[in-house]
Amino acid sequence: MKRDSYGRIALVLLFAGGAAAFFLLDLGSYLSLEALKDGQTELSAFVERRPAAAIGGFVLLYIAVTALSLPGAAIMTLAAGAIFGLLLGTLIVSFASAIGTLLALLDQAHDERQIVAVAWDYAHSAGIDAQLSLLVDPLSVFMILVVSGVSMLIHLYSISYIASDAGYVRFFAYLNFFVFSMLLLVLAGNFIVLIIGWAFVGAASYMLISFWYRRGTATRAGIKAFVINVLGDVGLVLGTLFIFKHVGTLDFLGTFEAARTEFAPGDADLTAGLILVLVGAFAKSAQIPLHTWLPDAMEGPTPVSALIHAATMVTAGVYLIARMHPLFELAPSAADVGAIIGCLTLLVAGTIAIAVTDLKRVIAYSTMSQIGYMIMAVSAGAYVAGMFHLMTHAFFKALLFMAAGSVIAAMAGQQNLDRMGGFRKAMPFTFGCMVIGGLALAGIPPFSGFFSKDEILLLIGDRGGWYWILYVAGYVGAFLTGIYTFRMIFRAFFGEPVPEARELEGGHLHHAEVPTNPATGEVEDTDVGFPGPEHHIAEREPTMKIAMGLLALLAIGGGALQIPRVTHVIDGFLEPTFHDSALYERHPSDGLITFGLLLGAAVGLAGIAVAYLIWMRRPQIAVAARARLAPLHKLFVNKWYFDELIDTLVVRPARWFGAWAQQTFERVFVNGMLVGGTSGVVRAGSSAVRAAQTGFLRYYALLIVAGLVVLTFYFLMNA
Repeated sequence: MKRDSYGRIALVLLFAGGAAAFFLLDLGSYLSLEALKDGQTELSAFVERRPAAAIGGFVLLYIAVTALSLPGAAIMTLAAGAIFGLLLGTLIVSFASAIGTLLALLDQAHDERQIVAVAWDYAHSAGIDAQLSLLVDPLSVFMILVVSGVSMLIHLYSISYIASDAGYVRFFAYLNFFVFSMLLLVLAGNFIVLIIGWAFVGAASYMLISFWYRRGTATRAGIKAFVINVLGDVGLVLGTLFIFKHVGTLDFLGTFEAARTEFAPGDADLTAGLILVLVGAFAKSAQIPLHTWLPDAMEGPTPVSALIHAATMVTAGVYLIARMHPLFELAPSAADVGAIIGCLTLLVAGTIAIAVTDLKRVIAYSTMSQIGYMIMAVSAGAYVAGMFHLMTHAFFKALLFMAAGSVIAAMAGQQNLDRMGGFRKAMPFTFGCMVIGGLALAGIPPFSGFFSKDEILLLIGDRGGWYWILYVAGYVGAFLTGIYTFRMIFRAFFGEPVPEARELEGGHLHHAEVPTNPATGEVEDTDVGFPGPEHHIAEREPTMKIAMGLLALLAIGGGALQIPRVTHVIDGFLEPTFHDSALYERHPSDGLITFGLLLGAAVGLAGIAVAYLIWMRRPQIAVAARARLAPLHKLFVNKWYFDELIDTLVVRPARWFGAWAQQTFERVFVNGMLVGGTSGVVRAGSSAVRAAQTGFLRYYALLIVAGLVVLTFYFLMNA
């Protein structure tokens, strides 16, 4: 089996070493210069007197250590056993650096927990203040803890999961670049750095989704994700320009301060700018109608799916709206657009998840639905609830993808639920993790998803008015969640064991005689650009088991951080970020809390009961319902025809216009008139001059005399 070339390994090491050296050098210079300014020689005194430098240093060290895991992954392919501890160590130190930043921030006074660390000024010209600055506040620290913590476990899982893949080095290089990009995005202190991180995340997603680049389905999915996200990038940039035109600064804190005086409530320019910003959020977080890339992103390796869906890319839109909350509160119409789109997305995605049969795509549509809850929450002013659900969702969604990856490995790469069944006895650990993740996703107490999802709905319901529509829709979505989650579990783990499950019960992991693309059935090989020849399941791989076990514990107990009327850890920590919000201090009544918690648990259990009735007790119901509701089933299976609609309204007209521009406009006007016309004039002139160059002296003398006659006549006429 061949791996990537040593030249590629050297390139990865060079890139990673350069990035790490850059950040470490910046960190050392920054800390040293700031310490010298204060005349400090002891770190403790320096931290006390210069908290901005200290926290900025923690953050830069954190990013640097994250970058260092790239060469750790590369070297690991050369000496896996000896370097295993190095790679794992860098990931642990990376997470530890995030915890160090948290502790340093908590050491500050409550009203001093917004610190901007500026590495250098990029440009100060024409009123633009472009700096490479990081904003360290409770929201950004919350995000780096979630991103780094869950990403660390996904890295741990990946070490075994793709161990036989010939693109092993490249995979970890891309994976670490993805995490770095997300960290840059959430730590950005201004719009410039935010847009850079935003674009990096899109580029990293393209590389990871298209990781198996010899699969046509994977390359097409990567291109689709990249194009849609670039559209979102354009929206974000244009929205930034709308805002910058009025406030005159790109710094976040400066923008929020200036917006209070520059914009009246409901200002048209601000509303337009924020709707453009929402385009960026919807594209990155896969919200209607810019969601079609997300299910196709399942063409990437399963750890990529876990990383995109749980800890990084799709949560970026939620973070962006939460970060921009002072602006959205000045433009309530834009916030309402976000809440409505989030609500529609959670319902549409839930209906599709009930019908699709690809295991990973079921979980992908559940991500769309859960991100819809978060977008709805932060757009409706339930900021802490939305971020709390972002955290718990990262735990149980990463767990579900890892468990699904284990099942898919046992099926030799096949992902179709119609071909699965009976894995409960053959894969008890995977089954237990899938059930824990499923119960958290369905919102069953005491699992984490129960507390976070219900807090969103409680705060939305407390706003009253038309928000009650969102409140009711949220519980409808919760009912659908219970159905599609346990439909997936019942079909994969219960029933008569399939041959692959029987083979695994006998102690042998199934391997297909001929590798094929699970989406198209095309025959593949196992060289670079395709999945490797070996498959790995959690029951046999300690690293996979450790990662899944830790996530299972977090999925069970993570909700204890924010129990209504009992604990308020997340609320208290994020309060300095959202204290300026007029919507932050809402407290639902005890009656609404009790009703909401009971209703949430009942709705989730009802969904599971329906799934049990249809797919366990009376399977004939599913067949009869499919026949009786054929048009509806066809609508859901075809994903509400969004792909076809976008193809008709956008892709085909764009192709037609491109063909017309190339064949008509470019050939006739550009080449014929502009290029051809100009060159024709030059050719005609040169021909005339060339004709005048006869070489006869008498001809040249005649021309001189004729010129003198013309000049003489001109002067006589003007005398």
